[in-house]
Amino acid sequence: MKGYGGQSMVEPLLRVLVCPPVAAGWNQAARSAQWKELGFLHAPDYWTAQKEHNALVRALAGTGAEICFLPDASAQGLDAVYAHDASLITDSGAICLRMGKPQRTDEPALQRAWYESAGIPVLGEIEAPGTAEAGDMVWLDAATLLVGRGYRTNGSGIAQLRSMLTEYGITVLAAPLPHGSGPETCLHLMSLLSILNERTVLVDLSWLAVETVELLRVRGFRLIEMDYSERLSLACNVLALGNDALLAFEDNRSTNLRLQEAGFRVLTFPGGEIGINGGGGPTCLTRPVLRGLIALQL
Repeated sequence: MKGYGGQSMVEPLLRVLVCPPVAAGWNQAARSAQWKELGFLHAPDYWTAQKEHNALVRALAGTGAEICFLPDASAQGLDAVYAHDASLITDSGAICLRMGKPQRTDEPALQRAWYESAGIPVLGEIEAPGTAEAGDMVWLDAATLLVGRGYRTNGSGIAQLRSMLTEYGITVLAAPLPHGSGPETCLHLMSLLSILNERTVLVDLSWLAVETVELLRVRGFRLIEMDYSERLSLACNVLALGNDALLAFEDNRSTNLRLQEAGFRVLTFPGGEIGINGGGGPTCLTRPVLRGLIALQL
């Protein structure tokens, strides 16, 4: 079986790349001291974060997915645990991105080295002045990539993606993002919507642009609204595991209940330290490398 690919947010997760806190230097005093400039809510607690990440890995392993670990990323800093953002996987290979957050500049090169060591082709990379983070990228279907245009992903980055992906038959659509709390905070497109299966999207409806809502509706998606009292705990950010199974933070009980009532199986893990503190949800903590149609046993 080819070890990469899957232009989908919802097909069964077969292989996934993660970066544990210890690999991102959370146990190093010099790195932990940078929490304010990185926008964390408080100084990180390494031991709690590592326990929560271990719970994430156990949940992923329980689906049958192969778990891959980034090597030492401590030179990149605390944000390296949010492994989703630095690259995009396509059926033809990876694209290394260029981070909109200046402190994360070196992360794409680390992921590029991992892809090359794993025999995964790298199709290209985003170059200055373009910026692009994968937290802004959502596959609507195998041939359509919706990309949020905000403070982390700019017009040049979207244009470069479009140029690279057109030859593979992929259409890139831009989705405007709100100002929110400003450029210092993390507001990715995936902070505002998570595709749950081929028909359903979890949304922060009040923060999505009208044209994005209309696009989702024209494409026939059913919209489930999150519980807005759980916005700050990233309730709208959930990871689809395939076969209507989802992975979410256990903190977001009300939104998780809504998902269960809509027919989804919701697996949870604690994420207050590893995720909510740094502004990253379950999708942010995972870089899917391979999705496919092989049924997983949950």
